[in-house]
Formats: sequence, structure tokens, C-alpha cells
Amino acid sequence: MTSKPGSLSRTTQRTRPTDYLTVPHDLLDHTFEMHFTSTPRGARLARRLAAQRLDAWGIPYDTYAHDVIVLVVAELTANAVRHGHVPGRDFHLLLRVSESADTVRVEVTDTRTERTPPRPEALSAPGSEATSGRGLLLVANLATRWGWRPRPAGPGKTVWAEYVFSTPT
Repeated sequence: MTSKPGSLSRTTQRTRPTDYLTVPHDLLDHTFEMHFTSTPRGARLARRLAAQRLDAWGIPYDTYAHDVIVLVVAELTANAVRHGHVPGRDFHLLLRVSESADTVRVEVTDTRTERTPPRPEALSAPGSEATSGRGLLLVANLATRWGWRPRPAGPGKTVWAEYVFSTPT
């Protein structure tokens, strides 16, 4: 559940996962990208700006799609800070609504090469006593697809996830 900024005292109920969303055609092919400090504060700012941008693009607060995409952003940026941090280097967030307006893609790029996520098919649940290790499982279960690739220029990697909107039946 999310709340609009400025209404923190209010918690709202999200819509059902079976609800679908049609992004207005004048908002097609929008992209937001920015570098953030590789700190918990940077990850928090990335999540908040992504939430605001999605709302501005017609994926409103308090909808299932908005909540899922923001959670994916939160998990991937937190992982970039925790596992991809290189002192003095930022991480990069890219958020894009596809041209057909049925997919939102989240990409988080960090500069650490030697720590890579497991392949999607190799994910496993941590033990019941573990206090971490569930973030990518959340991403794998909420996103339509996800993966990672080496960073195109220089050291590091890009972890990406896509959310595809369901269509009415």
C-alpha cells in the first residue's frame, strides 16, 4: 500500500491484482532516469521519485500496478546499495513506459562487477531464520520477467524487471 505524498496519515487500500490499467496515449514512451548516491538515502529517494513519476504518467497511487512497480524499484535500488556499492560511485535508475503502454521497465545499474545476482531459475528461498535474501524472490514473483546483464560501458551490471499490465478479458 502506498500513500500520496502529503497524506502520510492516510493508508489506502490498493485495487485488486486483476484490475487493469490503460495508460493514456499522450503518456506513451515516457522515460525517467537519474543517478543516485549509493546509500540508503539514495535508494529511498529513487523509490519516492519513481512513485511520483508513475503517478504523473497515469499509473496512479493506490493501484496494484503502482504498488508493484514501486516495490520492484525499492528492492532493486536497495540491492544496488547493499550488494553493488563501490565507494564514490552512484547507481543509475531507468524507468520506462513502453511505446505500446503495456509494459513498465525498471533498470538499476551499479558499478560492482564481481557480485552478480543468481539466474532467475536458480533463485531459492532463504531459511526461515534468515533476515535477508528475499528481495529478488519478491521481484521474481511480482514482475512479469526480470534478469541482469553486464553494464554496457565499464564495470558493473544492470538488473532489470518488467511489469506487463493485464488486459481486460
